Amino acid sequence: MLAAQDLVLDYRSGTAIAHAVDTVSLRVERGSFIGLIGPSGSGKSSLMYLLSGLKRPTGGAVTFDGHDYRELSAARLIRLRRQHFGFVFQQHFLVNYLSAIENVTVGALRRNHDTAAYAQELLRRVGLGDKLQKRPYQLSIGERQRVAVARALVHRPAVVFADEPTASLDQATGHEVVSLLAEYRQAGGGSVVVVTHDPAMLTGADRVLQMRDGRLN
Repeated sequence: MLAAQDLVLDYRSGTAIAHAVDTVSLRVERGSFIGLIGPSGSGKSSLMYLLSGLKRPTGGAVTFDGHDYRELSAARLIRLRRQHFGFVFQQHFLVNYLSAIENVTVGALRRNHDTAAYAQELLRRVGLGDKLQKRPYQLSIGERQRVAVARALVHRPAVVFADEPTASLDQATGHEVVSLLAEYRQAGGGSVVVVTHDPAMLTGADRVLQMRDGRLN
């Protein structure tokens, strides 16, 4: 479904070149849970940005369902991400003046009765069914992150990309967030790619890929 071939991402500073991603190839099959693990600066987040189309590679190719990112305009790539991908980051990026339910539905492709009902169902699944109208500042950090997970899932994406989604959480809440993502791929058939430095968060992964110095080991 999602494939990368010989991906390279270089950063230049004067005459120096840093290889953030160095000739990486991999496949993400439909319904799979892939973990990317490695120390800070290993290139794992950069690889996720390339796979999701948030960054353009210096070299190599990424395809999703036969669509080669190199052949897509910036507008078409944005549309592909919007329609098919969900994102969860270390910071929740919720809108402070919106309620929990509004923060979830703002990520939906269509806003109608069915979407609202599904958003409420997602918030109930993450244990926030009694906090639909709470604003982010009225929620704990873990609760905000669970709202962010629900927002990423509300349009039923084909792939959910999670970049260090548990880094600011305690161990128990972190496991809860990752379990929610794993549950989604089992129930809905979507794939999940989780970037983390904590191997304990990847106990349910189908594959755990280690990165170091921009390469998969």
